[in-house]
Amino acid sequence: MSENNKLTALIFGSTGLTGRFIQEFLLKDERYEQVVIFVRKEIKTYHGKIRQVVFNPQNLDETANLIQGDHLFCCLGTTMKKAGSREAFLDVDLRLVVRIAESARSNGVKVFSVVSSVGAHPESANFYLKTKGQMESALRKLNFNQLVILRPSMLLGLRHESRWLEDAGKSLFKLMAGLMIGKLRKYRPIHAEVVDNDMIDYANEVRKLIVAESDEIQSTGSAHYYNQQ
Repeated sequence: MSENNKLTALIFGSTGLTGRFIQEFLLKDERYEQVVIFVRKEIKTYHGKIRQVVFNPQNLDETANLIQGDHLFCCLGTTMKKAGSREAFLDVDLRLVVRIAESARSNGVKVFSVVSSVGAHPESANFYLKTKGQMESALRKLNFNQLVILRPSMLLGLRHESRWLEDAGKSLFKLMAGLMIGKLRKYRPIHAEVVDNDMIDYANEVRKLIVAESDEIQSTGSAHYYNQQ
């Protein structure tokens, strides 16, 4: 943290659905003096708080020394269709996330926050949920001052690319949300803005480990988020 007690935030995945909202919120948050976004290619930006670092996911070592700051927000994630294979999916959702976290830990980053998934478990029979669970397990072993794991259900919000099957699923989930009560409550779809708002709030708490399920994010995040509007 700088001498004036302002924070430096780091974002990986700033062009994705959750990453875009995280960036937007951090730029408005007076607790943060600088927002460093790690991108694969430089993008147009005109905000004075933003600093860009162009990095190569296949050779993170080239820029690993630049992963320095106070709070790191990891919003990386792909789909099996976009990745093309299980190995390529693992490269992004597991191996890259862990390599970033290892570099952050070595460079003294205090708080690491990551978007996982509802149902994540390292022994899940579902490949996607197993990958997310393995990622969580690997991050726990790094012993950050604070680790924040958010497990949202299906995320709502506008994406840059079209995912028609996912969009159809979202519409169905919205219709069924009222029926999702009790143990099913955590499977209700949740807006990415609510998740990201909670992500920043949790990063500013003083707790060694925070694992927030989707229904908890929905109940605490929604109230806080909409009260700020």
